Amino acid sequence: MSLGVQAIREAGRKTVLDHPGGIRYAEIVAQIVKDNPTTNPLTVQAQIANALVPSYPTELTKPSRGLYMPILATAVPAPQGFAPTSHPEQAFYEPFASYLQNDLEEATAAVELGGATLKTKWGTPDVVGVYRPATSDLVKFAPEIVAAEIKVDPAQPVVAFGQAIAYRLFAARSYVVMPSTMTAEDQSRLEALCMLFGVGFVLFSPSDPASPEWQIRVRAQAYLPDVFYVNEFARRLHEAQPVKFGELFG
Repeated sequence: MSLGVQAIREAGRKTVLDHPGGIRYAEIVAQIVKDNPTTNPLTVQAQIANALVPSYPTELTKPSRGLYMPILATAVPAPQGFAPTSHPEQAFYEPFASYLQNDLEEATAAVELGGATLKTKWGTPDVVGVYRPATSDLVKFAPEIVAAEIKVDPAQPVVAFGQAIAYRLFAARSYVVMPSTMTAEDQSRLEALCMLFGVGFVLFSPSDPASPEWQIRVRAQAYLPDVFYVNEFARRLHEAQPVKFGELFG
């Protein structure tokens, strides 16, 4: 039997309450339609989009576009499933360098860096790549630096985003790389910020460095960096890591 509008709202309410970490609009609709195949999907879509939160204002909230959460969930710590991974960040540097170069193809060469290699308070990218023209290219162009900030702690999206923005002083493209265990709300807000400021956003599974399951959510936009800081970065890298400088710019 098809559900009426009130029954659809109640089904949506129960679905959201069952997901304290948050659930997306499309997932709510899909669950209700799956459980009630004779109900018109268009009616379900309309009720969830327009009436779900207003019908239960003390129980449900919509903290960002397309994301629904129980109100009580916003006032308690994240579930244990969102705890930081036991693997160190460094374990994911080389795999992401390979992903940046071979899958995204946004770098001709990429190396892991990380730590305080460049000894600057503005930090050192965890992964640096350079996209440079090939010998066979008919139209040559200036090499472009690509920088990435990787975090295994899902509670640090703001820190990661701030560092990625700072790298744009010298990088034509910059990426934030976060674990898929971050909360749905944080993921939604970070994705919106990255789209707004042209920063790339990649999610990964922190359970196994050998199989990170990279997910590109936002492609980084190319910007013209400050030439002064490009040369400062290149000089610091050449002094601290001459071999890696050669890999990137050689």
